[in-house]
Amino acid sequence: MKILLIGYGKMGKFIEQIALQRGHEIVGRISSSSPDKLNQFNGQNTDVAIEFTQPEAAFEHVSYCAKNNIAVVCGTTGWYARRPEAEAIVNQHNGAFFHASNFSIGVNLFFHLNKLAAQVFEKYPVYDVRMEEIHHTEKKDAPSGTAITLAEGILQNFSRKNQWTLNEGAQDTDLIIKALREPHVPGTHTVSYESAIDTITLTHTAHSREGFATGAVLAAEWLKGREGVFGMAEMLGF
Repeated sequence: MKILLIGYGKMGKFIEQIALQRGHEIVGRISSSSPDKLNQFNGQNTDVAIEFTQPEAAFEHVSYCAKNNIAVVCGTTGWYARRPEAEAIVNQHNGAFFHASNFSIGVNLFFHLNKLAAQVFEKYPVYDVRMEEIHHTEKKDAPSGTAITLAEGILQNFSRKNQWTLNEGAQDTDLIIKALREPHVPGTHTVSYESAIDTITLTHTAHSREGFATGAVLAAEWLKGREGVFGMAEMLGF
């Protein structure tokens, strides 16, 4: 495929390595210092764009791709308020948009197990649930998009919680997420079910960014030739 990288930081460089290893061509690299280069690309010279930038830029990038016949895989988090608007533009232009808060295959299996666990613990009122996520100090949004996805999976299946919050002084019906930022941590997410007599934890620990990059390239391969709005659940068949 002809892949355009929108965002050429650490993730963009990892994605480039994986894409080249899998036989794809990188037709362009859009960095924060060269945003105007985007208008050089369209469906005639690009199959799929992979977008990992900043929350304030993601909407414009996804919209541009939809309007210019470029399928787009987006891994930027923290811009969820504008996602419905972006999805409407994609559908209006018969485009293809794939979004995930985390492209790691392991994390998405973890999402699935997280929902199943919430369904099980829902039946036992002695257990409360809380979450913790740890990321590198360069990560701007908190909680992480991955943590929000985990929280949504719990809220859909665990009726004793109504909403997630970062506030430790929250109501009993709030799902507390503790967000920590430490140097050189690719990402650790823990869901804990606690009672007076025991604690049961589910944890995913990323060892590097390679899993995220590989998943993004696999999503781009899967998205080519499709129309609509998709995520990892569709790709993995959940």
